[in-house]
Amino acid sequence: MGAKCCGTPIQAAPGYSRVLWIALAVNAAMFVVEVVAGLFAGSLSLQADALDFLGDAGNYALSLWAASRALGVRAHVATIKGVTMGLFGLWVLTRAVLGLAGGELPHAEVMGATGVAALIANFAVAVLLYRYRDGDSNMRSVWLCTRNDVLGNLAVLLAASGVLALGSRWPDLLVAALISGLALVSAVQIFAQARQEQRRSRASG
Repeated sequence: MGAKCCGTPIQAAPGYSRVLWIALAVNAAMFVVEVVAGLFAGSLSLQADALDFLGDAGNYALSLWAASRALGVRAHVATIKGVTMGLFGLWVLTRAVLGLAGGELPHAEVMGATGVAALIANFAVAVLLYRYRDGDSNMRSVWLCTRNDVLGNLAVLLAASGVLALGSRWPDLLVAALISGLALVSAVQIFAQARQEQRRSRASG
């Protein structure tokens, strides 16, 4: 793929910008839905997923800006997104640990309904982005964000089932911690690939 050539803009990815615009709109809309539902339900996993939607919307906007630029620029943008993803993971993990001290039982029904809506939205975006998953670090970061969202939505549904079945908030906290773990692992992967591309860009320049 032309996107892997040092210093070459992403011209060999037809339709990529259009897909990113769709993903940006979907994530911005779902952020509003989930942040309201998360606060209403008292669910940390929903709030974490809402923040993830907001972060992804920002990531898609950055990707749109970087899509036609040289590899070195795209690698720097991917690094910024990796930092954002890592900070998100640490924030959610901290909230989950603090939540161990206690709190109200989340509303499982609201969690479940919102999780289904989020899963449908993210799965549709993931299908659109699947063909671009093996591009440069910028394209890969977009794919990893979307993949993590789908996994996070499935986990939220499991958390809702656990809260309903057990009458406990532990499933909600565990899923919030899981979402943070996915974000941290993906951040490391993005950093590693972005550093390689930065070295390639400097060597070719």
